[in-house]
Amino acid sequence: MVKTNAPELLRAELESPRWQPQTLVLSGVTDPYQPVERKLQITRGCLEVLAHFRNPVAIITKNHLVTRDIDLLCELATCNAAAVNVSVTSLDQNLQRVLEPRTTSPRGRLDAIEQLRQANIPVGVMVAPIIPGLTDHEVPKILDACAKAGAQFAGYTIIRLPWAVAPLFEQWLKEHFPERKEKVLRRIRNLRGNRLNNSQWHTRMIGEGIFAEQIASLFKIACRRAGIGARPALSCESFRRSTTQLRLFS
Repeated sequence: MVKTNAPELLRAELESPRWQPQTLVLSGVTDPYQPVERKLQITRGCLEVLAHFRNPVAIITKNHLVTRDIDLLCELATCNAAAVNVSVTSLDQNLQRVLEPRTTSPRGRLDAIEQLRQANIPVGVMVAPIIPGLTDHEVPKILDACAKAGAQFAGYTIIRLPWAVAPLFEQWLKEHFPERKEKVLRRIRNLRGNRLNNSQWHTRMIGEGIFAEQIASLFKIACRRAGIGARPALSCESFRRSTTQLRLFS
């Protein structure tokens, strides 16, 4: 499913007098830098629109392709209107290949962080998703490596298994990590009120219970040791509309 006219729809929305400037996120559901983006350039088209209007944007991606758009992100960053979150699930390349096929290697993600930081674009790491019993022990190493690459801020989420995702994940565990399957599923249930998924708003990203508290504590301590600070607040002060500019010079 491809929304080829996304930039045009975005431009019309931002041009509308009803639009209240606010930070937009690309993308909390589908990675905006999937391989097909090289050809379609839909994300780049959206960034061109956002840069024109100077509307703030935060990006979440697992892919090195984000570095292609450093020029536009730099333009937005000069207005304090851009931040990039590079998602790192594991530093183990063998695990990454079977867990996140067709995504950038761990080394490539660290390189993306380096390039973004060198370009003075606010960049952080999303340790996500943390899979208890499989990747949670890597949290300190991930934060340390990303901080050395230039990450300034960090966040995390616990794996979520809504609807049809749960049986797919169970099958994936059976295929790739049969010896860990029951331990991983048991830990997830402990984090989700004895279920594989809990959509409750305040806990669905970080879980609940003793294991959730342990992960939160581990993450906090590792951030402090790595020298990772708070997430930046983006600004809407430079937002502009084409119609506004035309009125000013008419």
